[in-house]
Amino acid sequence: MASKLRPDALKASLARLDGWSVKKGALHKEYAFASFVDAFGFMASVALCAEAANHHPDWSNAYGAVRVDLSTHDAGGITEKDVALATQMERLAARFAKKPTRPRAAGR
Repeated sequence: MASKLRPDALKASLARLDGWSVKKGALHKEYAFASFVDAFGFMASVALCAEAANHHPDWSNAYGAVRVDLSTHDAGGITEKDVALATQMERLAARFAKKPTRPRAAGR
């Protein structure tokens, strides 16, 4: 069983995870994607990693928004498993990041 992170280890982990915080005892982040397809593509990619690690997020999706909470229930809090999944999520999110839109040319 994974052990709950000590406060100093949790603080160090948060320093490496851009935009993540602790909310209600879980690692928390809200992602914003350009479209539902991008958000769902991100979630599908994460689902494959989560299944392979047998560690699944608590999350929700509305259009381009994905809200994520990670905790290890049997450890009663945040563990290295949560940090590892958050790190993978950051890498995957970069693939689906909002891309600048180009204005359409006149007459198109």
